Amino acid sequence: METTLNSQQIAKVLHGITIPPQPQVLVDIQMEQVMPNPDVRRIANLISRDPSLSGTMLKVVNSAHFALKNKISSIHQAVQILGLSTVLNILNGISIKSEMDDATIVQMNRFWDTTMDIANISAALAKQLGLRGADESYALGLFHNCGVPLLLTRFPNYLEVLNASYLVHDERIIDVENRMLNTNHAVVGYFVAKSWHLPDNLCEIIAEHHNVDAIFIANSPYASEKKTLLAILKIAEHFCRNFNILAEQDLDYEWEKIEVPLLTYMGLSSDDLENIRDDFIEKGQLTP
Repeated sequence: METTLNSQQIAKVLHGITIPPQPQVLVDIQMEQVMPNPDVRRIANLISRDPSLSGTMLKVVNSAHFALKNKISSIHQAVQILGLSTVLNILNGISIKSEMDDATIVQMNRFWDTTMDIANISAALAKQLGLRGADESYALGLFHNCGVPLLLTRFPNYLEVLNASYLVHDERIIDVENRMLNTNHAVVGYFVAKSWHLPDNLCEIIAEHHNVDAIFIANSPYASEKKTLLAILKIAEHFCRNFNILAEQDLDYEWEKIEVPLLTYMGLSSDDLENIRDDFIEKGQLTP
């Protein structure tokens, strides 16, 4: 199924998009676009590397215009449904709105550096463990921190707050943000995900992804499918050293608190996890 949206419909979709896409991804897409025969699959691959572009495509395809029975989280499926013409028109509209100064790009680099790695490892973990929903795991990895760039643009001191939040031992990361900013990137991310019409379970996990103490340590009655997705995300964050790249900290205090109950829930041992990590490194999927 392919449906072409007119310019007015596309303008409505782009209204309110505030997370800037990664400049290099836009450049790569533009280079593919001017080829004699643009490769839709390559364009979909490029889009799937960026939360803003991916979120926009999912927002369109999950909108009432397409009236899908179930919301989707697969970027490749979204691009296939939208068709090349609509995808390129949306991307061109985003491109026009996405002029960033050098300082903003430097600030955003931390976010971009972790996003793709965590998304890829999340999907790889789901496959390695024989679980369904690799697409969902990928999407959660891609979107779980989508509130971060919004807070970066809203609060000049957000990077300092983020660093401080990952340094705490006896509080949640979001407790520090709440105290210093009266909001946090998980709740902001939830509303962004809702505005993109992502599936409800992904939106809810985004909102809860730093409430892991209550979910794993307290053995809460959290739905098992969501709990598994959250566990995969937390392992992927730890493997990809999100605490170091995003928040410039040397130790993953959040992981230290939840490692034992999380692995128990997943039926894994520390040795199992180390073997999986070594396998990813050997395959070139993860940096040592």
